[in-house]
Amino acid sequence: MSTIHKISAEHLTQDLIDEIITRGYKLELGEDSRQRILHCRKYLDRKIAEADKPIYGVTTGFGSLCDINISADQMAELQVNLIKSHACGIGERMENPIVKIMLLLKVQSLSYGHSGCKLDTVQRLIDFFNHDIYPVVYQQGSVGASGDLVPLAHLCLPLLGLGEVEYQGERMSGAEILRRKGWEPIQLGPKEGLALLNGTQNMSALAVWSLIKAKRLTQWADLIAAMSLDAFDGRQDPFHLAVHLVRAHRGQIATAARLNELLRGSQLIVRPKANVQDPYSFRCIPQVHGAVKDTLSYVKSVVDIEINAATDNPTVCPDEDLIISAGNFHGEPIALPMDFLCIAMSELGNISERRIYKLVSGKRGLPSFLVAEPGLNSGFMITQYTAASIVSQSKTLCMPSSADSIPTSQGQEDHVSMGANAGTKLLRITDNTERVLAIELFTAAQALDFRRPLRSSPIIEDIHQAYRQVVPFIDHDVVMYPHIAHTVEFMRSHPIDL
Repeated sequence: MSTIHKISAEHLTQDLIDEIITRGYKLELGEDSRQRILHCRKYLDRKIAEADKPIYGVTTGFGSLCDINISADQMAELQVNLIKSHACGIGERMENPIVKIMLLLKVQSLSYGHSGCKLDTVQRLIDFFNHDIYPVVYQQGSVGASGDLVPLAHLCLPLLGLGEVEYQGERMSGAEILRRKGWEPIQLGPKEGLALLNGTQNMSALAVWSLIKAKRLTQWADLIAAMSLDAFDGRQDPFHLAVHLVRAHRGQIATAARLNELLRGSQLIVRPKANVQDPYSFRCIPQVHGAVKDTLSYVKSVVDIEINAATDNPTVCPDEDLIISAGNFHGEPIALPMDFLCIAMSELGNISERRIYKLVSGKRGLPSFLVAEPGLNSGFMITQYTAASIVSQSKTLCMPSSADSIPTSQGQEDHVSMGANAGTKLLRITDNTERVLAIELFTAAQALDFRRPLRSSPIIEDIHQAYRQVVPFIDHDVVMYPHIAHTVEFMRSHPIDL
């Protein structure tokens, strides 16, 4: 039986989201959440019936059309029209895990009872999650203010029997999935379309998924860097904790301690060294990897707040008897940190590429390009080119999206966060960094084999042995790209919490 996660006011963490998504949890509304949703909807219906002045998005149009009043018999049509007209996405599809996180975060946000959604609407989102129905959502279209209007429109179209979904590997219409499941299209009430489309769940899902991947990559980066250091005949003294305690950055100290742990028991690291110093890409691993970890920690703390928030508009506060049109949908609070994390993840790939370069440079007793007969064989020459290409692309993607703003909706929405662009860039840079680290592992394992019969530490040798079950030592030139792809898969599947 699947594990059930009850939607409640309990703090939702990124680690829990990772567990829910990767282990196939099902969702269920807790009783408190059900009551909050019902209470808010009942309050909103009463306020609409009693309204003697306009309520934005409920009895008026949207954006710059906020001054146009909508009659009572048109309120439901208004909400449906909103979702239809805002489904303007284009470009690549969102990955299914990200779409599933979007569904989870949208349910969580609506469950607080500040959005005015009907219970059956929230339940249908849960049905989609629990049956692994993935609405087709496109990466391009959101400016990250007024919420993620475009991607959330695509997320919610199938609730109405519109749009498209992927189900059991098959792409089909929203109408077809409802037919197969025997479900009727949701009949939207006043304010519901706005509640579904306003919000930062697209940006937040991109941030959460990137953070989940980034955390794992920082662990791999330390391990791979330790293998590279030993293969390069590097020095361990730059990792002495006394050096790092006098600077006291948390990530730096943790990285130095981790490197010492990874290198414990290595025959290579303790042998006498002819080199007085190592290049920065080795000597400054704690300073660079540590700064990335500190950035990750900061971004995680901000995103944790966001995923536990109600971010649609207007905000309905039944207990305070308030319906307020404000700006909780604005993505600036997470757009800035995501841009920051773009830079950090790019740097993690950048320093990795420099270590690859050193390993193939024919220095410290290693053969040129890590092949026994250089000249006849090019060996690992072009793997470094590939890594250089990837990190260059990541660098160009580091221009902060949040530094840009283009007015929309005839100037009514005159400052936007571009947080969705920050999120898609972050995802791309994180994937790039994974590929560069995979090339470094490919390269470091090859270099380590040239140090035989000396052995590295037990931890590094265990990883090396497991890796050699997937990717062999390269004696002579072979087609390399399958080995790089297999290395990426190895990193994704192999346990790293050592």
